[in-house]
Amino acid sequence: MISLLKNNKIQLGSRILLAAVFIFAGIEKAANPGDFSVAVSNYRILPLFLINITAIFIPWLELSSGILLLFGKWIKANSLILTALLIVFNVLIIVAILRGLDIECGCFGTLDAQMVGLQKLAENFFLIFVGLIVYKFSPDSDVE
Repeated sequence: MISLLKNNKIQLGSRILLAAVFIFAGIEKAANPGDFSVAVSNYRILPLFLINITAIFIPWLELSSGILLLFGKWIKANSLILTALLIVFNVLIIVAILRGLDIECGCFGTLDAQMVGLQKLAENFFLIFVGLIVYKFSPDSDVE
């Protein structure tokens, strides 16, 4: 099983999948920071002064880490950043569910009006698994 996860094609496919999801999400959120700030606000976790900062920072972090991962730059660092974001997103979704909030996740900005729930958690857990595979089994060096 481990040799399968170390396979160059599996690694490349995993990197492309993780990178593509975050590039797509980052572009959509960065293009509509006001809408994304509403989604961030709907979770009712951050103080008001951090909502806009978060809504501006997160999309660019997603976009830059996704692009670098796609091109094989700092693979372990960028896969770790994106996996950590997914873990934080899942914690926020779980908290929203436990608090009974009926809100959109904001995962792809306004493009995807998916509500917080078990389906989004499952999708994120799958991407966390992909991110961990990339982190654990990819070479630490840049792609030539």
